[in-house]
Amino acid sequence: MRPAPALAIVASLLLAAFGCSTSAPKKAAESKQEPAPQFFHVDPAAAGVLHGAVRYTGRKPAAKTIDMSSDPACVEAHRGRAVDESLMINSNGTLANVFVYIKEGLEGKQFEVPATPVHFDQHGCWFQPRVLGIQAGQVLSIANSDPVTHNIHPLAQVNREWNHSQGPGDDPIARKFLRPEVMIPVKCNIHSWMRAYIGVVSNPYFAVTGKDGSFTLPNVPPGDYVIEFWQEKLGTEDRKVTVPPKGDVDAGVVFKGE
Repeated sequence: MRPAPALAIVASLLLAAFGCSTSAPKKAAESKQEPAPQFFHVDPAAAGVLHGAVRYTGRKPAAKTIDMSSDPACVEAHRGRAVDESLMINSNGTLANVFVYIKEGLEGKQFEVPATPVHFDQHGCWFQPRVLGIQAGQVLSIANSDPVTHNIHPLAQVNREWNHSQGPGDDPIARKFLRPEVMIPVKCNIHSWMRAYIGVVSNPYFAVTGKDGSFTLPNVPPGDYVIEFWQEKLGTEDRKVTVPPKGDVDAGVVFKGE
């Protein structure tokens, strides 16, 4: 009966070996867990506002008619004269469709991605809006309100390029751009006149000027910033600004035409 102790020793060694092998993957899995992101939150007692208008000086170009006759359904859907919207000069001398965003000054700050999607439509054989902003990782919801098939083709350079057709009555398409990129041109491969631009940024401080040429960036933390203004025909203009605590800063710019 002397062999019994030897068997007991072997059994205990096997148990120890299996015990180590089962606990090691668990520890490895635990070590791979990434820490929760630390999102930056602005102190509302110190937050300021950036606002202003984007003005235009120079000759106002003549309106250029867009020919949609290649698709009679588009002519019917548009219901009126289609005019090129690449340079939208408002009646007060300001510019619409200028993308405005904080380009520098927020380094090291991580912002929570909004849960609300940004909506993008195809209506009257036109992308609407023509210029839009979205935060990296936010959902872009794309609809087709027209009675014809369209094609959404963002020509991304930093993000992944994709190409998706969408028929009348199809469900909205949900997509995300994971990296900042200003700007991403969008075209429709079916209707060559359809153009749009998407500004993808890493922070919530962006806007698109409207029919009065104005913009507002609220809830801005105090600091020194570079604001970039982008217009599809005129290029970009940068402006350096300082936002003091509770500051109300006019940060408008002027684009010069021909």
